[in-house]
Amino acid sequence: MSTHLLLIQGLNGLQLGILLFLIAAGLTLVFGVMDFINLAHGVQYMIGAYLAAWIAAGTGSFWFALLLALPLALALGLLLEFLVFRHLYDRDHLQQVLATFGVILVVNQGVKLLFGAAPLQVPMPELLSGGIPIMEGLLYPTYRIAIIVGGLATAGLLWWLVERTKVGMLVRAGATNAPMVAALGVDINRLFMIVFGFGAMLAGFAGVLAAPILSVEPGMGDNLLILAFVVIVIGGIGSIRGAFIAALLVGLVETLGRSLMPDLMRLFLSPSEARQVGAALASMLVYIAMAAILAFRPAGLFPVRAG
Repeated sequence: MSTHLLLIQGLNGLQLGILLFLIAAGLTLVFGVMDFINLAHGVQYMIGAYLAAWIAAGTGSFWFALLLALPLALALGLLLEFLVFRHLYDRDHLQQVLATFGVILVVNQGVKLLFGAAPLQVPMPELLSGGIPIMEGLLYPTYRIAIIVGGLATAGLLWWLVERTKVGMLVRAGATNAPMVAALGVDINRLFMIVFGFGAMLAGFAGVLAAPILSVEPGMGDNLLILAFVVIVIGGIGSIRGAFIAALLVGLVETLGRSLMPDLMRLFLSPSEARQVGAALASMLVYIAMAAILAFRPAGLFPVRAG
């Protein structure tokens, strides 16, 4: 593999990692603070993408779509929390899994009824079109660089909110010992609502960012949800720092593995066999990495300390 291609795939892996972090950050807080398994978290990513496509089609502006989709994603997330999820907090994990899987089916069918099954496209913002020279003879799309920069800025803001604000202190305390936080007089239901709404908005933000470079279609969040669960398991449930580092790791392993494994297999196999075996191994690399990490760190890289 050439240096140019390796650099491009590395940047693509970093961009995927940023999107995974935006999804996994809310998911790890919901799981860590609320002990709630939300399989429907991926639909928030899809909802953000569909809101961006709908608003951009109506206004002709990606920037209006970005500005309006975030509060709408927050509002729809809070509506789902009020109508469905808050009634599941006291249920066991099996019931949570079954109920949130039902939400996935309902929302996927809902967007098909509203927007059709055909993929939608969101136009690239003109300001971020074109490319940025990375090295001689290599241009990398400006918009993808903007995703990386915007994601890193969001990660920094999220770290500040969790580590330096009163609400963040309550979230960290809730991730450590939610019953004790409730016993100290904190309105735990309001804390749950804030955590859930913020997580829904982050996932919606990831969907808006991904909309101009991916097809907007029903079920688009399902595959990323699986990777997001891998991220929070590797990073440590409830840990924002762990989610960030694990997301970058998973993004790089997923992207570079799919590029490098077929070439690596050619050292041992014929070209046709190398493609097949390399593709099969590449799809397994993330899970192999997760198993290897958990063998040495069963609670993840940066587990939240129990109080």
